[in-house]
Amino acid sequence: MARVVFLGGLGRSGTTLVERLLGQLPGVCALGEVVHLWQRDIRDDERCGCGARFSGCAFWRRVGERAFGGWNHVDVDRVHALRDAVERTRHIPRLATAAEAPPEVHEYADFYARVYAAAAEVSGAEVVVDSSKHSALAHVLRWAGDIDLRVVHVVRDARGVAYSWTKRVSRPETDGAEEMTRYSPGRSAMLWNAHNAAFGLLAKRGVAVHRLRYEEFLAHPRSELLKIGDFAGLRLRPGDLAFLGNGYADLGVGHSAAGNPMRFTVGRLELRRDDAWVSSLPAKQRRLVGAVCAPMLRAYGYPLLKEESR
Repeated sequence: MARVVFLGGLGRSGTTLVERLLGQLPGVCALGEVVHLWQRDIRDDERCGCGARFSGCAFWRRVGERAFGGWNHVDVDRVHALRDAVERTRHIPRLATAAEAPPEVHEYADFYARVYAAAAEVSGAEVVVDSSKHSALAHVLRWAGDIDLRVVHVVRDARGVAYSWTKRVSRPETDGAEEMTRYSPGRSAMLWNAHNAAFGLLAKRGVAVHRLRYEEFLAHPRSELLKIGDFAGLRLRPGDLAFLGNGYADLGVGHSAAGNPMRFTVGRLELRRDDAWVSSLPAKQRRLVGAVCAPMLRAYGYPLLKEESR
Protein backbone atom coordinates (compact mmCIF):
# COMPACT_ATOMS: atom_id res chain seq x y z
CA MET A 1 0.00 0.00 0.00
CA ALA A 2 1.50 3.32 -1.10
CA ARG A 3 1.69 6.04 1.54
CA VAL A 4 0.60 9.25 -0.20
CA VAL A 5 0.88 12.83 1.03
CA PHE A 6 -1.57 14.84 -1.04
CA LEU A 7 -0.93 18.60 -1.01
CA GLY A 8 -4.28 20.33 -1.31
CA GLY A 9 -5.52 23.90 -1.55
CA LEU A 10 -6.20 26.53 -4.16
CA GLY A 11 -3.41 27.20 -6.65
CA ARG A 12 -0.91 29.98 -5.83
CA SER A 13 -1.02 29.00 -2.15
CA GLY A 14 2.55 27.72 -1.96
CA THR A 15 2.05 24.02 -2.60
CA THR A 16 4.94 23.81 -5.08
CA LEU A 17 7.34 25.26 -2.52
CA VAL A 18 6.13 22.80 0.11
CA GLU A 19 6.50 19.96 -2.37
CA ARG A 20 10.03 20.95 -3.38
CA LEU A 21 11.19 21.06 0.23
CA LEU A 22 9.48 17.79 1.10
CA GLY A 23 11.20 16.26 -1.92
CA GLN A 24 14.60 16.93 -0.35
CA LEU A 25 13.81 14.71 2.63
CA PRO A 26 15.05 11.11 2.72
CA GLY A 27 12.36 8.57 2.02
CA VAL A 28 10.23 11.03 0.02
CA CYS A 29 9.52 11.05 -3.72
CA ALA A 30 7.79 14.24 -4.96
CA LEU A 31 5.76 13.66 -8.13
CA GLY A 32 4.37 17.12 -8.86
CA GLU A 33 0.76 17.58 -9.95
CA VAL A 34 -0.20 14.08 -11.03
CA VAL A 35 -3.66 15.33 -12.03
CA HIS A 36 -2.05 16.86 -15.15
CA LEU A 37 0.15 13.86 -16.00
CA TRP A 38 -2.41 12.31 -18.37
CA GLN A 39 -2.66 15.28 -20.74
CA ARG A 40 0.47 17.38 -20.32
CA ASP A 41 2.93 14.52 -20.03
CA ILE A 42 1.60 11.34 -21.62
CA ARG A 43 -0.16 13.13 -24.48
CA ASP A 44 1.65 16.49 -24.87
CA ASP A 45 5.11 15.26 -23.80
CA GLU A 46 5.91 18.39 -21.78
CA ARG A 47 9.03 18.68 -19.66
CA CYS A 48 9.63 16.83 -16.42
CA GLY A 49 11.11 18.79 -13.50
CA CYS A 50 14.49 17.31 -14.42
CA GLY A 51 14.33 19.25 -17.70
CA ALA A 52 13.87 16.27 -20.03
CA ARG A 53 10.76 15.65 -22.07
CA PHE A 54 8.45 13.26 -20.27
CA SER A 55 9.10 10.54 -22.84
CA GLY A 56 12.84 10.96 -22.32
CA CYS A 57 12.84 10.86 -18.51
CA ALA A 58 14.17 7.54 -17.26
CA PHE A 59 12.35 7.83 -13.94
CA TRP A 60 8.92 8.31 -15.49
CA ARG A 61 9.58 5.67 -18.14
CA ARG A 62 10.21 3.12 -15.39
CA VAL A 63 7.12 4.27 -13.49
CA GLY A 64 5.00 3.81 -16.60
CA GLU A 65 6.37 0.33 -17.19
CA ARG A 66 5.69 -0.76 -13.61
CA ALA A 67 2.22 0.82 -13.43
CA PHE A 68 0.77 0.03 -16.86
CA GLY A 69 3.33 -1.89 -18.86
CA GLY A 70 4.22 1.38 -20.57
CA TRP A 71 2.48 4.75 -20.92
CA ASN A 72 1.26 3.76 -24.37
CA HIS A 73 -1.14 1.36 -22.64
CA VAL A 74 -2.94 4.17 -20.80
CA ASP A 75 -6.27 5.14 -22.35
CA VAL A 76 -6.03 8.90 -21.80
CA ASP A 77 -9.47 9.48 -23.29
CA ARG A 78 -10.92 7.13 -20.67
CA VAL A 79 -9.07 8.97 -17.88
CA HIS A 80 -10.50 12.27 -19.15
CA ALA A 81 -14.01 10.82 -19.34
CA LEU A 82 -13.76 9.54 -15.79
CA ARG A 83 -12.40 12.88 -14.61
CA ASP A 84 -15.35 14.71 -16.13
CA ALA A 85 -17.77 12.23 -14.57
CA VAL A 86 -16.43 12.23 -11.01
CA GLU A 87 -13.67 14.79 -10.40
CA ARG A 88 -15.46 18.12 -10.38
CA THR A 89 -16.11 20.48 -7.48
CA ARG A 90 -19.86 20.02 -7.99
CA HIS A 91 -19.46 16.30 -7.27
CA ILE A 92 -17.91 16.82 -3.82
CA PRO A 93 -21.20 16.70 -1.86
CA ARG A 94 -22.01 13.34 -3.43
CA LEU A 95 -18.48 12.00 -2.90
CA ALA A 96 -18.51 13.15 0.72
CA THR A 97 -21.90 11.77 1.69
CA ALA A 98 -22.28 8.55 -0.31
CA ALA A 99 -22.25 5.27 1.60
CA GLU A 100 -20.42 3.74 -1.37
CA ALA A 101 -18.84 5.37 -4.39
CA PRO A 102 -19.92 4.35 -7.91
CA PRO A 103 -17.59 2.12 -9.97
CA GLU A 104 -16.34 5.12 -11.98
CA VAL A 105 -14.85 6.67 -8.84
CA HIS A 106 -12.94 3.49 -8.01
CA GLU A 107 -11.76 3.12 -11.61
CA TYR A 108 -10.51 6.71 -11.73
CA ALA A 109 -8.79 6.44 -8.34
CA ASP A 110 -7.07 3.24 -9.50
CA PHE A 111 -5.16 5.11 -12.23
CA TYR A 112 -3.60 7.29 -9.52
CA ALA A 113 -3.02 4.43 -7.09
CA ARG A 114 -1.05 2.55 -9.74
CA VAL A 115 1.15 5.59 -10.42
CA TYR A 116 1.79 6.12 -6.71
CA ALA A 117 2.68 2.47 -6.09
CA ALA A 118 4.99 2.33 -9.09
CA ALA A 119 6.72 5.60 -8.16
CA ALA A 120 7.31 4.34 -4.62
CA GLU A 121 8.77 1.10 -5.97
CA VAL A 122 11.00 2.78 -8.55
CA SER A 123 12.30 5.42 -6.14
CA GLY A 124 12.45 3.21 -3.06
CA ALA A 125 10.64 5.96 -1.13
CA GLU A 126 8.44 5.47 1.93
CA VAL A 127 6.20 8.36 0.93
CA VAL A 128 5.17 9.83 -2.41
CA VAL A 129 3.93 13.42 -2.64
CA ASP A 130 1.21 14.50 -5.06
CA SER A 131 0.76 18.28 -5.22
CA SER A 132 -2.33 18.12 -7.47
CA LYS A 133 -4.19 20.45 -5.06
CA HIS A 134 -7.67 19.68 -6.45
CA SER A 135 -10.15 19.16 -3.61
CA ALA A 136 -12.41 16.97 -5.75
CA LEU A 137 -9.48 14.64 -6.53
CA ALA A 138 -8.71 14.32 -2.82
CA HIS A 139 -12.33 13.29 -2.22
CA VAL A 140 -12.01 10.69 -5.00
CA LEU A 141 -8.78 9.31 -3.57
CA ARG A 142 -10.35 8.64 -0.19
CA TRP A 143 -12.25 5.82 -1.92
CA ALA A 144 -9.04 4.16 -3.14
CA GLY A 145 -8.62 1.08 -0.99
CA ASP A 146 -4.94 0.51 -1.76
CA ILE A 147 -3.36 3.82 -0.72
CA ASP A 148 -2.64 5.29 2.70
CA LEU A 149 -3.92 8.83 2.05
CA ARG A 150 -2.73 11.74 4.18
CA VAL A 151 -3.67 15.27 3.15
CA VAL A 152 -1.67 18.42 3.88
CA HIS A 153 -4.11 21.30 3.45
CA VAL A 154 -2.04 24.35 2.44
CA VAL A 155 -3.72 27.69 3.17
CA ARG A 156 -2.53 31.15 2.18
CA ASP A 157 -4.12 34.54 2.81
CA ALA A 158 -6.89 34.86 0.20
CA ARG A 159 -5.75 38.37 -0.74
CA GLY A 160 -2.25 37.16 -1.53
CA VAL A 161 -3.68 34.30 -3.55
CA ALA A 162 -5.96 36.68 -5.45
CA TYR A 163 -3.07 38.98 -6.34
CA SER A 164 -0.94 36.05 -7.51
CA TRP A 165 -3.71 34.87 -9.85
CA THR A 166 -3.67 38.26 -11.61
CA LYS A 167 0.01 38.00 -12.59
CA ARG A 168 1.25 36.74 -15.93
CA VAL A 169 3.41 33.63 -15.48
CA SER A 170 4.83 31.72 -18.43
CA ARG A 171 4.97 27.93 -18.46
CA PRO A 172 8.63 26.95 -19.14
CA GLU A 173 7.63 23.37 -19.98
CA THR A 174 5.94 24.73 -23.12
CA ASP A 175 9.12 26.60 -24.05
CA GLY A 176 7.34 29.93 -23.54
CA ALA A 177 4.40 29.11 -25.81
CA GLU A 178 1.78 29.23 -23.03
CA GLU A 179 1.03 31.10 -19.81
CA MET A 180 -0.51 29.84 -16.58
CA THR A 181 -4.23 30.45 -16.05
CA ARG A 182 -5.28 33.82 -14.63
CA TYR A 183 -8.36 34.64 -12.51
CA SER A 184 -9.98 37.88 -11.46
CA PRO A 185 -9.84 38.64 -7.69
CA GLY A 186 -13.57 37.99 -7.39
CA ARG A 187 -13.31 34.61 -9.10
CA SER A 188 -10.28 33.54 -7.06
CA ALA A 189 -12.05 34.56 -3.83
CA MET A 190 -14.97 32.28 -4.62
CA LEU A 191 -12.62 29.42 -5.51
CA TRP A 192 -10.59 30.01 -2.34
CA ASN A 193 -13.71 29.60 -0.22
CA ALA A 194 -14.94 26.53 -2.08
CA HIS A 195 -11.69 24.56 -2.15
CA ASN A 196 -10.67 25.28 1.42
CA ALA A 197 -14.13 24.37 2.70
CA ALA A 198 -13.91 21.11 0.75
CA PHE A 199 -10.75 20.11 2.62
CA GLY A 200 -12.47 20.83 5.91
CA LEU A 201 -15.25 18.49 4.81
CA LEU A 202 -12.69 15.83 3.90
CA ALA A 203 -11.34 15.86 7.46
CA LYS A 204 -14.87 15.30 8.77
CA ARG A 205 -15.07 12.16 6.62
CA GLY A 206 -12.21 10.54 8.49
CA VAL A 207 -9.29 11.37 6.20
CA ALA A 208 -6.10 12.42 8.00
CA VAL A 209 -5.71 16.15 7.29
CA HIS A 210 -2.93 18.45 8.51
CA ARG A 211 -3.48 22.16 7.94
CA LEU A 212 -0.44 24.24 7.02
CA ARG A 213 -0.41 28.01 6.67
CA TYR A 214 1.93 29.18 3.91
CA GLU A 215 3.06 32.18 5.95
CA GLU A 216 4.03 30.04 8.95
CA PHE A 217 5.81 27.56 6.70
CA LEU A 218 8.07 30.30 5.37
CA ALA A 219 8.64 31.78 8.81
CA HIS A 220 9.58 28.42 10.37
CA PRO A 221 10.36 25.95 7.55
CA ARG A 222 12.41 23.59 9.70
CA SER A 223 9.81 23.05 12.43
CA GLU A 224 6.95 22.93 9.92
CA LEU A 225 8.73 20.28 7.85
CA LEU A 226 9.31 18.21 10.98
CA LYS A 227 5.58 18.41 11.75
CA ILE A 228 4.70 17.24 8.24
CA GLY A 229 7.28 14.48 8.55
CA ASP A 230 5.63 13.25 11.74
CA PHE A 231 2.23 13.44 10.05
CA ALA A 232 3.55 11.40 7.11
CA GLY A 233 5.07 8.76 9.38
CA LEU A 234 8.68 9.63 8.56
CA ARG A 235 11.43 9.19 11.14
CA LEU A 236 13.40 12.33 10.50
CA ARG A 237 16.66 13.31 12.17
CA PRO A 238 18.09 16.85 12.47
CA GLY A 239 20.67 16.10 9.79
CA ASP A 240 17.92 15.30 7.30
CA LEU A 241 17.17 19.02 7.06
CA ALA A 242 20.75 20.07 6.29
CA PHE A 243 19.56 21.45 2.95
CA LEU A 244 17.85 24.27 4.88
CA GLY A 245 19.88 27.35 5.74
CA ASN A 246 19.08 30.73 7.23
CA GLY A 247 16.47 32.00 4.79
CA TYR A 248 17.26 29.61 1.97
CA ALA A 249 17.03 26.01 0.80
CA ASP A 250 19.39 24.08 -1.46
CA LEU A 251 17.33 22.09 -3.98
CA GLY A 252 18.34 19.09 -6.02
CA VAL A 253 16.88 17.89 -9.31
CA GLY A 254 13.33 16.57 -9.05
CA HIS A 255 10.92 14.69 -11.30
CA SER A 256 7.81 16.82 -10.97
CA ALA A 257 5.26 15.86 -13.62
CA ALA A 258 3.61 19.30 -13.71
CA GLY A 259 3.17 22.44 -11.64
CA ASN A 260 4.54 25.89 -10.88
CA PRO A 261 7.77 26.90 -12.71
CA MET A 262 9.59 26.61 -9.35
CA ARG A 263 9.72 22.87 -10.00
CA PHE A 264 12.61 23.50 -12.40
CA THR A 265 14.68 25.37 -9.79
CA VAL A 266 17.94 23.67 -8.84
CA GLY A 267 20.43 25.08 -6.34
CA ARG A 268 19.87 27.81 -3.78
CA LEU A 269 16.34 29.12 -3.38
CA GLU A 270 15.60 32.12 -1.18
CA LEU A 271 12.77 31.49 1.28
CA ARG A 272 10.82 34.68 1.73
CA ARG A 273 7.18 35.64 2.03
CA ASP A 274 5.61 37.23 -1.01
CA ASP A 275 3.46 39.97 0.51
CA ALA A 276 3.42 42.19 -2.58
CA TRP A 277 -0.38 42.10 -2.48
CA VAL A 278 -0.38 44.45 0.52
CA SER A 279 0.80 47.33 -1.66
CA SER A 280 0.08 46.08 -5.19
CA LEU A 281 -3.46 44.67 -5.01
CA PRO A 282 -5.81 47.65 -5.60
CA ALA A 283 -7.74 48.65 -2.46
CA LYS A 284 -11.10 47.95 -4.10
CA GLN A 285 -10.08 44.42 -5.03
CA ARG A 286 -8.51 43.86 -1.63
CA ARG A 287 -11.74 44.87 0.09
CA LEU A 288 -13.76 42.62 -2.23
CA VAL A 289 -11.64 39.54 -1.50
CA GLY A 290 -11.54 40.35 2.20
CA ALA A 291 -15.32 40.66 2.37
CA VAL A 292 -16.03 37.47 0.39
CA CYS A 293 -13.53 35.41 2.36
CA ALA A 294 -13.90 37.09 5.78
CA PRO A 295 -15.41 34.15 7.74
CA MET A 296 -12.76 31.67 6.63
CA LEU A 297 -9.92 34.19 6.88
CA ARG A 298 -10.86 34.68 10.53
CA ALA A 299 -11.17 30.92 11.06
CA TYR A 300 -7.64 30.42 9.74
CA GLY A 301 -6.26 33.24 11.89
CA TYR A 302 -5.73 35.91 9.24
CA PRO A 303 -6.38 39.48 10.42
CA LEU A 304 -8.77 41.64 8.44
CA LEU A 305 -7.88 45.23 7.70
CA LYS A 306 -10.20 47.82 9.22
CA GLU A 307 -11.48 48.85 5.81
CA GLU A 308 -12.46 45.23 5.06
CA SER A 309 -14.25 44.55 8.34
CA ARG A 310 -16.81 47.34 8.02
